[in-house]
Amino acid sequence: MEPQLGLHELLHVFSFLEARDLLCAAQVNKVWNEASRTKELWRQLCLRRWSSCKASQLTLGTQTWKQYYLRRSELEFRMASGRPEDFTCRALAGHKGEIDNLAYVSVNEYRFDGREKSVVCTISSDGTVRAWDLHEGMELWSSPVQSAPLVHLVTYPRLQLVVTVDEQGLIKAWEAENGCEQAAFLLPMYSSTLEACDIPEGPLLLATCAEGAVYTLTVPWLQLLSRVSVFPGNPTTLLCSPDRQWVFASTQNSDLSPEVFYTQSLLCQSEEETPASATLPIWLTSRACWAPDEAARLMVMHRNDNGMQLVITTYELGTRKPRDRADILAQQIASFLLPDTMMPPHLMKSHGSQVILLVSGSELVLFTIHGLQLVAFQDHQRPITSIWASHCSYLASVFKKRCYTIINKKKKIQRPKLNIFAIKDSYNKPTSLIAQMPLRPVEALITCPTSTHDPSWLLFGFTHVECDGMSIVGVEARNIGTSILRSYYFQVQCG
Repeated sequence: MEPQLGLHELLHVFSFLEARDLLCAAQVNKVWNEASRTKELWRQLCLRRWSSCKASQLTLGTQTWKQYYLRRSELEFRMASGRPEDFTCRALAGHKGEIDNLAYVSVNEYRFDGREKSVVCTISSDGTVRAWDLHEGMELWSSPVQSAPLVHLVTYPRLQLVVTVDEQGLIKAWEAENGCEQAAFLLPMYSSTLEACDIPEGPLLLATCAEGAVYTLTVPWLQLLSRVSVFPGNPTTLLCSPDRQWVFASTQNSDLSPEVFYTQSLLCQSEEETPASATLPIWLTSRACWAPDEAARLMVMHRNDNGMQLVITTYELGTRKPRDRADILAQQIASFLLPDTMMPPHLMKSHGSQVILLVSGSELVLFTIHGLQLVAFQDHQRPITSIWASHCSYLASVFKKRCYTIINKKKKIQRPKLNIFAIKDSYNKPTSLIAQMPLRPVEALITCPTSTHDPSWLLFGFTHVECDGMSIVGVEARNIGTSILRSYYFQVQCG
């Protein structure tokens, strides 16, 4: 009789196998089958494959690690393939105006136990905030019409809270489950930015207004903690780091240098105690983004010293505490000039820790932080209006506009497509377009007026796109002044 490997030796060998090989080994005999189902083997496979995801996103529920691995792999395959049978496409209508913003309020986690749910909240020029269940394809609730159009929206999935602000600077907190108003706070002027900060010290809301000040409020009761004047008389935009420990503040295309704040220092309530911040030695800032895999890595697009060329500079941030005060250190680690032949990008995102995604017109271009151009995607025939980059599944999705032409007094429609690109871990090996998900013909039908000179029937494409790993949702402009939600929900077998 040939010697048999013991369970310990067998598990050691199996720990080097990938999922496909482990499934094959399970069919050798009963002993190997039982060993291949060991929880720790599949747990390590999950953590190895989705190491860039937060631990909170690995939600087992009642399933095993093996079931989780296989179902999430199936989900990613369905998202990448974009076949009509792999997803449910729905049009969700209800707003009477343009949808100006949207955000997921459901917890961003992967569940495959039958309890998964994707809920999105939207605000519109019609003065309402609404919640939508993408899985069921239905509106959950709508707020009363507000006195002024809503302009910004942030969500707190852990608290099941939605926060909005209108054109007059009135901030309101809403319960995500039923739409009940919970608290309100009035800014002195209209708001230019809202940022949700859920830090260990407690959830915060950061708001800026046209006077150039940053307001820090408690959540959910919206009580004022501090007010910091950053760029007096200039509208200020904010951008929080992935871990919410840093806040980037800038005023676009100004000779005022942007600043980076240490979020914890914004909790101070004394006007005599200024928050910890660092001024970046650049000017004429136009775009910025944080590296999702590096909590303190910031990329900023700005003009060079003579103001003629666009530059992208990458900073690494840190703190030093000589006494009881934190000093911020901003170290430049990379910088490069954008090509002269490239139109000024209007969208900017980061992937991983080394890759920058820039959208210029209808072109999507990938650079390393040192300026090496990896690839340029030219699959769009019209300007790209929105882009979303996944931190976990290495997918970037882009909506392109609809194109309409009149030929012999008949309407010829090029249907919109959701383009999905893959971006590998190794930043020097990006892939090409891997999937296109068109709308079904019946869903693209519109009513054309008698006169083709009336432009009100034209559709203007997608303006926003978001994803939670289980679904993709975008805002689709319809007739002038109105829009709807277009959702793609991916089905995964739970059995």
